[in-house]
Formats: sequence, structure tokens, C-alpha cells
Amino acid sequence: MVAYIRGMAVEKKHWLQEDSFLAGAALCQAIPGATAMQTAAYVGLRTRGLIGAAASFTGFGLPAFLFMMVLSTLYAQTHALPAVVSVLRGLQAIVVAIVANATLTFGRASLKSFKAVAIALAAAAIFGFGINPIIAILLSALLGILFGIQLFGSRPILDSPRAPQSWTALLALMAAAATGFLLLFCLRRSLFELAGLMSMVDLSAFGGGFASLPLMFHEVVNVRAWMDGPTFLNGIVLGQVTPGPIVITATFVGNLKYGPWGGVIATIGVFLPSFLLVVVTAPYFDRLLASHYFTRATGGILCSFVGLLLTVTARFALNVQWDLFLALLGCGAFVALILKVDILWVVITGTIISIVWML
Repeated sequence: MVAYIRGMAVEKKHWLQEDSFLAGAALCQAIPGATAMQTAAYVGLRTRGLIGAAASFTGFGLPAFLFMMVLSTLYAQTHALPAVVSVLRGLQAIVVAIVANATLTFGRASLKSFKAVAIALAAAAIFGFGINPIIAILLSALLGILFGIQLFGSRPILDSPRAPQSWTALLALMAAAATGFLLLFCLRRSLFELAGLMSMVDLSAFGGGFASLPLMFHEVVNVRAWMDGPTFLNGIVLGQVTPGPIVITATFVGNLKYGPWGGVIATIGVFLPSFLLVVVTAPYFDRLLASHYFTRATGGILCSFVGLLLTVTARFALNVQWDLFLALLGCGAFVALILKVDILWVVITGTIISIVWML
């Protein structure tokens, strides 16, 4: 999706120069949150200031939210039907392939030394023994500092946004968000817990949406038992057929647990920190990159997500009722993703094959 945004903003609309866009993409990779959503917000910030950032961020995420609200509602009503069960079983195998491919992609990008591999294995071991992944992330940040793990090979330069930053409007937005959390705490504590959880997931997702899966799975399935593993997998399945980031699974969780308001609150909770982080840090990102502590800690955190995703891949695989058909389907999807086949076509093809096999 970042590549699509680049084509639109740099080549088609000529809103940004290539170097400015690449520096913005570096910013969105270095801070936690949904990378593609933040990249869209950065483009809006550079061209139209805070209002532009809000417009592009909302416009980018709104279709995925609407699709997921409809799909999760249909899922709640039809997931027990034999035909739906068969299709979802096939797509669960594809989700395992998708997360396995994400692990491989993260590994190639982040594990550049034996020290980086050691951090990833340590994170996998911590999470594998059932310890909260936040512990693994914090330990990895410390190890990144000690081992000298670098976030970037060369430091990109990020110029200031073209449009001036409106700190008054930004402070008003942050005050409105704080007021919303306070009202949820006073009026409906369960939705406050949901919003807080999704915000925590977003704030821990260094490296993009896939990095949020370990913590979301741990909190939703293992800690709170809001749903079982296969149901969470189905939420990821539905997220992959929507035009948006994988963290849209939060909408699925909120809608299934607390209805439409739960879907809305979960979506705001999982995306609002991403937006605030990119608009707050953009003017100062070059200074952050000048800090060895920041770059090394972030590099260690990115290494840890390789281990966390590896563990999540194994846990997802254990939640699938494998047979020969599902094994072949999952392996085929994995090979297709390695060969750079678009993920949407992989999901659509897997759906068709599952339907044909069911018949």
C-alpha cells in the first residue's frame, strides 16, 4: 500500500518529491503504528497541514472500516453455516501463510547480524513461554541499545512539513481524545477497556500492522478470552479481503464483542495513536534519528517482532485443523506470496479453491 501511495503522491499528483516521500516513509517505519495509514497522513500533512493529514488518514481507512463492519456483522450471523465454515477453514490456512511470509519479510529486513538474530530468538522464547509480549519488546529495546543495532544503514533527512503545523488544532484534537476516553471510563467501562487495549496495541506496533498481531492475539485470546484462536484467525481472514491495513482486525474484535459501538471504538482506539504520532513527530524526526539511543532501541524492537511473529505463526498453525487439502493450500499461498503475488489475489484465489473443494 505504501508503494501505491507513492505512485499517487509522487508520480501522478506531484504533491511530493521522491526524497521527501522516502524520508516520510522512513518516519512511518521508525515510529509505532499502522505504516500505510501513517504514510497517507504524512502526505496530507506535507500538502495541507493538520487538516490534510486528518482528511487523508480518514479517507484511507474509512473504506476498510465500513467493509469490516459489514463483514463482521455477516460473520456473526453466518459463521456456523457449513459452507461458510468450509471456506473459512481454507482461508485460515492462507492466513498462516500470510503471517509466515510476514515473518520472513521482517527477518530479511531486520536480521542483519548474529546479535539481531539473538534478539529475535530471545523474543520468541519469551513469548513462547506465555510471557506478555510487551516484556519481550522492552527487553529487545534494551538489547538493541547494548548491541548497537542500527535502525537505518544511512540516516535519511526529513525536511519540515510544507504546511505549517497548527499546534492549537493539534492540542484541541488531543484534548478531545482525552475527553472521549474519560467519558468512556465514566459511562461504559468495558468500552474504555477496549479502547485502551487497542491503543496499547497500536503504540507497540513498531514496523507496521503485522507487528500488532502478537500483542492483539495475546490480549484478545489468551488474556481476556473474548474469542478463541480460530475466530481471531477468521477476523484476520476478513481483514485481508478489505482494502486496508491488517489492524482492521480490531474492528472485527470490537464488533463481535460489543456490537457496532464496539467496532467504532476499537477502530478509533487502534488508529488514533498512529495519527497523533506521525503529526507530532514529523517536524522533529531528524532530531530523533540523531539519537543513537532511539535508533538502536527501535532497531532492537524491530528484531523482536521477527521472533514474536514466528511464535504467532506457530500458534496460528496450531489453531488450524490441518488435512492434505489445507496443507497444499497453505503451501501454495506461501509460495505465491514469496513470488510477490498480490495478497488480495492470493486470498481471492484461496476463496475460490475452497468453494470448489467444498462442492
